[in-house]
Amino acid sequence: MASATTAPPPPGNLKRIVAASLIGTTIEWYDFFLYGSAAALVFNKLFFPDSDPLVGTLLSFLTYAVGFAARPLGALVFGHYGDRLGRKKLLVLSLLLMGGATFAIGLLPTHATVGAAAPVLLTVLRLVQGFALGGEWGGAVLLVSEHGDARRRGFWASWPQTGAPAGQLLATGVLSLLTALLSDGAFNTWGWRIPFLLSGVLVIVGLWIRLSVDESPVFKQALAQAEARKAAPAAAAEKLPLVSVLRHHWRDVLVAMGARMAENISYYVITAFILVYATTSAGVSKQTALNAVLIASAVHFAVIPAWGALSDRAGRRPVYLLGAVGVGLWMFPFFSLIDTGGFGNLILAVTVGLVLHGAMYAPQAAFFSEMFATRMRYSGASIGAQFASVAAGAPAPLIATALLSDYGSSTPIALYVIAAAVLTVIAVGAAKETRHRDLADIESSTDAQDATAKAADAHTV
Repeated sequence: MASATTAPPPPGNLKRIVAASLIGTTIEWYDFFLYGSAAALVFNKLFFPDSDPLVGTLLSFLTYAVGFAARPLGALVFGHYGDRLGRKKLLVLSLLLMGGATFAIGLLPTHATVGAAAPVLLTVLRLVQGFALGGEWGGAVLLVSEHGDARRRGFWASWPQTGAPAGQLLATGVLSLLTALLSDGAFNTWGWRIPFLLSGVLVIVGLWIRLSVDESPVFKQALAQAEARKAAPAAAAEKLPLVSVLRHHWRDVLVAMGARMAENISYYVITAFILVYATTSAGVSKQTALNAVLIASAVHFAVIPAWGALSDRAGRRPVYLLGAVGVGLWMFPFFSLIDTGGFGNLILAVTVGLVLHGAMYAPQAAFFSEMFATRMRYSGASIGAQFASVAAGAPAPLIATALLSDYGSSTPIALYVIAAAVLTVIAVGAAKETRHRDLADIESSTDAQDATAKAADAHTV
């Protein structure tokens, strides 16, 4: 395992990179989470009005899940070109795609206006959102990881991760404000469109900041090495990043996928499904449920950098395992507190759940970045993260809602999250600790493996 010898960048430059990644991911997650909240609150009435309320919610969450189905495709496309062309160009493109799709949702006609075409158009735009987010996450965390030094990589790389609670905070805050100011009729008629149209303004701000940052120096170095290898006599053609990932890092991809199970499933149960469960089973008002998620998201935002810093001292694996075990143990108390219907208990349930989730989410950026070589890192990290989301986050609210509909109890839902936690503990327990790895040395190690393989092939021939 290589020592952490990479020289740290100037503090001002690193902070600018972190700010650019954080603001960009906040906007992207705002767009993505806004859809999830709207799916739980109004889309069932606006796009599936002929269904039973709970069935309408299921159909609404089904379009929500479709966005996750497009994320692996986004991971493949953005990962390929991000490893070939650089992180910055692809991050600008992902922001434009996500913001454009979200703005367009705010202009969509509803079922009352165009009939069955309304949910079809909604689904298409959700696919664009998922495709964009599938490429965003890997590039944003890599840009910070590759600019920072190994000693504090967990802390700095955790800041783009705070874009998720920041986006959740912003989306929930806007919806909570609108539901407080508007009547149900006004909100369902036109008020729900405002947060989606607001995305257009946010994207302009995000592009202005994101265009101001430099490309990753680690990527520039790896690209120069690749160009030098191409110029060498009898140089072999460079393999596609996906091929290299599957050849050198298939175990790491499986570890990343397993690590995301508890993290992804628990998050969407705690933040999206709760809007259904609290309002239908616990008798809590829509406004109260939104306010609880709002407060808990603020705490979530604050603790993620702290968990990231702890992973620099204790290691990625111990912190991640703490979060996975904690989330599993918390599920039964989580639902018991919500069932009381008290606002304080609701806040406690969601806040503790998100704090424990943060122990997995914070070290994830550095952990996944440190698994892969530079010229396949965007592909490897994105594939591991986004392919898992299809089996984890995508169906989580859908499965939880179906379990509630079938059993009328939170027990099967709690067991569902606990099973995911067990899978994550197994995956992370089988992984190697990565916190001392130097990203440039990972590149050299992979090059050496390729050279050895080529020499063995030549000797065989």
